[in-house]
Amino acid sequence: MRNADQPYGSTHASPGEEESLEDLARRAKAGDKPALEELLRRIQPEVLRRCARFLPYRQDAEEACQDALMRVAASIERFRGESLFTTWLYTVVSNSARQTYRSMKRRAAEMPTEADRIPHQSDPRTTSVIAGSRIDLLEALDQLERDRPNLVAPLVLRDLCQMEYGEIASELDLALGTVKSRIHEGRKRVRKSLAVS
Repeated sequence: MRNADQPYGSTHASPGEEESLEDLARRAKAGDKPALEELLRRIQPEVLRRCARFLPYRQDAEEACQDALMRVAASIERFRGESLFTTWLYTVVSNSARQTYRSMKRRAAEMPTEADRIPHQSDPRTTSVIAGSRIDLLEALDQLERDRPNLVAPLVLRDLCQMEYGEIASELDLALGTVKSRIHEGRKRVRKSLAVS
């Protein structure tokens, strides 16, 4: 119920009520700084969890999480509001996680590690099946992006962000059949890349 001090149509939550992410996102998009701060605070744990699905090491996931939160803050005005905020957020998160991985890979290539200087030292990525499989998946996604970039977003949003087909179609402004087809083709190509690894 609206209190007397609250303007008609206001979406601010009453004391004791928690405002929805969608309402916070709309207010943040409109330039409401406290709403943006609250939005970032509320999404941070979920963003970190989703980044950890991409990146095997917590430190890397935390770096990707911070990048994703900065991207949300810097580009909230680009959130169109035609789909759910969380749909838009998962796109930002997947892009940040994949960009963090590429940056790590570049840094690793530029700076020799102790493993490069000492022969026969095991690669820490292979000490964990989960870490190795995530890195293999990121490599396969990079290869897919080089070969068929239009397949990456639908595949990532479905298989890593676990979004519904309809949400993906809405977010990417594609027909549902096109989304399903691209996901199917992307899975085939990624499986082939993973089989070769």
